[in-house]
Amino acid sequence: MSNVPPGLRYTESHEWIRSHEDGTITVGITDFAQKQLGDIVYVELPDVGAEVQAGEPMGVVESVKVASDIYAPVAGAVVASNGELETGPERVNEDSYQAWFVSIRPTDPPPLEGFMDAAGYVASIPADE
Repeated sequence: MSNVPPGLRYTESHEWIRSHEDGTITVGITDFAQKQLGDIVYVELPDVGAEVQAGEPMGVVESVKVASDIYAPVAGAVVASNGELETGPERVNEDSYQAWFVSIRPTDPPPLEGFMDAAGYVASIPADE
């Protein structure tokens, strides 16, 4: 079973969302996602200041097996991008919940209740994983 911390929200496309008191959110990929990808060798993230659209690709993560889009859970402006992943993409495999991708200031803050909680996300993961 994958590691799914409580207190975060999750998307169907396997991104996690951490909300902050200043209204920003931090986004990364789940432990399940990094396990499915395998050894991650490259991460491409949007620049600070880039506008992202909810449900649209905002970056790419590549492994030795496959390349996969990273989707923005909300529309907004990127206020931070984790440059450490450019030189150390393997950090995502080491701890996917510490290896965040971007922080976004949502254009219109959505209720995070619209995303899955940990129990809902666990229920969405195939049982044999």
